[in-house]
Amino acid sequence: MITTLIFDIGNVLADFIWEEYYRSFGFTEEILDRLAKATVKDPMWNEYDRGVMTDEEVLQGFIDNDPGIEREIRLTLKDVGAMVRRNDYAIPWIKELQGKGYRCLYLSNFSEKARKECAASMDFLPYMDGGILSYQDKVIKPMPEIYQLLIDRYQLVPEECVFMDDTLRNLEGAEKFGIHTIHFKNQAQAIEELRKLGVDA
Repeated sequence: MITTLIFDIGNVLADFIWEEYYRSFGFTEEILDRLAKATVKDPMWNEYDRGVMTDEEVLQGFIDNDPGIEREIRLTLKDVGAMVRRNDYAIPWIKELQGKGYRCLYLSNFSEKARKECAASMDFLPYMDGGILSYQDKVIKPMPEIYQLLIDRYQLVPEECVFMDDTLRNLEGAEKFGIHTIHFKNQAQAIEELRKLGVDA
């Protein structure tokens, strides 16, 4: 029996719309491509989320990746609040599931800077029953430690949990602990797969 539903945040409860955000500055396609490679597509973005480097260190790392677009990097990362947009279904869905007796947790790679600047788009967090944002505990998915931490902190029975994430490697990390997983594409698809697992979604 499933008792606990674990949600990723980016592209599940809220959309990570970095490309739309970068385009809003009116950059050329070449600059957009360079920006993406220097920032969100670079492995250092994960270190951002892990919270082991300061904002200044991460920013300098991105600039070092492509010094020729330092101005554009500084401009776009000055405030990342518009990079995340909460999905309309997030709060109603969480409340509906809780009303049916399910515990709803979050497990997400998130930087402290993004948590602060995207606060308006993450207004669903207070409705949830807890969870882990990576920067707070200095671990990121798919590191085994983050799943073990969630299990221990909330005294979870892995076989009674379902984890929804849009990234396969994060799901594979959870499966090693015996947690059921759903590769999230959209809410309707997730609801259908939850029902196959016996969840009254």
